[in-house]
Amino acid sequence: MSLKLFNTLSGKPESFKPLDDKTVRIYSCGPTVYDVPHIGNFRAFLFFDLVKRYLRFLGYEVNHVMNITDIDDKIIARCGEEGKSLSELTNEYRAAFEKDAVSLRIDLPDTLPAATDHIDDMIDLIKQLIDKDYAYLTDDGSVFFKIGSFPNYGRLSNIDTSQLSSTERVTDDEYGKENPQDFALWKAWKEEDGEIEWESPWGRGRPGWHIECSAMSMKYLGEEFDIHCGGVDLIFPHHENEIAQSVCATDKLFVNFWLHCEHLLVNGAKMSKSLQNFYTITDLINRGYTASAIRYLLTSSHYRHKVDLTEEHLLAASQAVNRFQDFRRRLEKLATSSSRHEADLPVLDEFRKAMNNDLNIAKAMGKVFDWIREVNRKIDSNELTTEEAGSFIEVLDKIDSVIAVVSDDKPEITDEEATMIDEREKARQEKNWSRADEIRDYFRSRGFELEDTPDGTILKRSKEGSDKL
Repeated sequence: MSLKLFNTLSGKPESFKPLDDKTVRIYSCGPTVYDVPHIGNFRAFLFFDLVKRYLRFLGYEVNHVMNITDIDDKIIARCGEEGKSLSELTNEYRAAFEKDAVSLRIDLPDTLPAATDHIDDMIDLIKQLIDKDYAYLTDDGSVFFKIGSFPNYGRLSNIDTSQLSSTERVTDDEYGKENPQDFALWKAWKEEDGEIEWESPWGRGRPGWHIECSAMSMKYLGEEFDIHCGGVDLIFPHHENEIAQSVCATDKLFVNFWLHCEHLLVNGAKMSKSLQNFYTITDLINRGYTASAIRYLLTSSHYRHKVDLTEEHLLAASQAVNRFQDFRRRLEKLATSSSRHEADLPVLDEFRKAMNNDLNIAKAMGKVFDWIREVNRKIDSNELTTEEAGSFIEVLDKIDSVIAVVSDDKPEITDEEATMIDEREKARQEKNWSRADEIRDYFRSRGFELEDTPDGTILKRSKEGSDKL
């Protein structure tokens, strides 16, 4: 079965075939760097990562570009609030995004272009749209796209534009789903913009949000490419506007497949600071959850289904990750370096079949856990050979090249603390329970749990005393 993906543009699953037989070109909408990214942002970023990892699993090369939005209305407002320059503010939050992404084992894109480094590309694109009469200049020096000039406007989002007047305009970067209107390509400078401005043929100002992604995606991937990813909240207006301005400028398709992931909920509700259910990656790690558990929760449900962040679901994700990691440790105990070799076991076919059906990760994980249960039974009854253990490690690692949760989360401890773990092991052998308990309690006070297994002591993060979500 070949890979099928649900294309938002057609509204149905379609067989995926890249424009180039060997390389898949992907663009995804990245962070707007005016604050620390929250857990909902990473639902989307992890989805992009899963798509890319699975395409590589299938043998494709992938060229992934994701933008950094470092100029828009929110960023300008935050610069004023914090009294920081544009670069000072955005560099801080870009670093925060990359730090959290690495902690979640997100394979950072091949190219992470910042909008402010591509102003000239945006100006050139706007010139093309004006020359072709798809855009117009206003008295204040702003430039707007005429949605009435593009008959297919609304096809991606199913927005009905038939009753709209072409004179309606929206200056803000975002607008309500009920109000599709002409949108800004270039915004004339205003006093509240302060020193944030660039020169253009139309005077001082800055680009609109939507033109950024069109200019940067086509610069690095060409005027037509394979996949554009984003959250469902970006279908309208952002992606609808991207299609309009890109197709009108080039007279080409722009994007072959549009993939959108659903929202994250927190205890069944939309995440909001006012509801006090707003979390960052650091917040969850400080509550005792590992980066692997967070990653697993956000990627183990189908991307077109909402994910509900609850204490129960985080605990289940933690247990699933522990099963993977414990299984690998059991295999490592039996295998030798010479016994490790590639094997195309039935579980890989079942994993591939499920994932080829629009990335059905939940079904794929069910097949993998069935296999783990069967192999564990063989280990328990001493039926697993060294050769089998070696080949099974290779199979597990191949699956982990997609899910990226099997390798142990390794808590950072000092050399002295590592020595204490060895000392506790010796104390237990000598039945010095008071010293063993003393060392265990020390690690609990640091937020860790020492788990005693037949293969030795494993250090894990403890959830004792963590706040409820």
